Amino acid sequence: MPEWSHFLSAMTLVMVRVSGIVAFAPFFSSTALPVRAKAVFTLAVAYLLAPLAASLPYAQAEIGFAALMGELAVGLIYGLTIALLNEMLLFAGQIVGLQFSFSLVNLLDPASSIQTPLLGELFQLMGTLVVITAGLDRVLLASLVRSFHAVPLGSFAMASVTTSGVVHAAAGIFLAAVELASPVLAATLLVEVTVSLLGKLSPQLPVMSLTVPLKTLTGFALLMGALALWPRFIEARFAGLLDLAEKLLTAHAVGG
Repeated sequence: MPEWSHFLSAMTLVMVRVSGIVAFAPFFSSTALPVRAKAVFTLAVAYLLAPLAASLPYAQAEIGFAALMGELAVGLIYGLTIALLNEMLLFAGQIVGLQFSFSLVNLLDPASSIQTPLLGELFQLMGTLVVITAGLDRVLLASLVRSFHAVPLGSFAMASVTTSGVVHAAAGIFLAAVELASPVLAATLLVEVTVSLLGKLSPQLPVMSLTVPLKTLTGFALLMGALALWPRFIEARFAGLLDLAEKLLTAHAVGG
């Protein structure tokens, strides 16, 4: 009976940590996945990892308010940090949509139930495809398993440095989004400059009616060519976010 009680305590703490990741991490947080499937997945992962997590050094598999809040904080830090990848893709899509003159074309995002730009949705869908095809969802699960070595059960204590690190990482999504959209930005800027020069050389040329179609066609051509670089770009950002989450958690693990 004591062993069974110890196992249930460890499983509960692991389930709290995994649920925070499933709630916010890319692909796992998608509304396309049924809630029951997410619940079954969380329970299955907690059941499988509980014996390992409870047997590690410094693990404290005892249910308490501090332990539950600590495990919830670990899951939320992991989930929110990785969720910055989706925000980066959404912001890059907004930048490209503005260059394509699609800034007023919005769709209802089923995940957040708010109006989002068309190309922002497209970028998020393509990013999710890259995550799945590159096997980054399995990399996230492997990082979750490693987190029990870095942050044993019941050993995490939230600190102000942890939250400031997440905020600092959130500020980096703007630079990453500009880097992802830079080929389209450069191409559309060259089109605008070229059309402007042609308008100066030939005032009879209908510059206003040519600018938008040329920018859109050139931008889409560059975007299709840049898709070949997306897997490496997204993998690098995904790995960087995972490393950041592990550093933030390891720095404040008691006994780690």
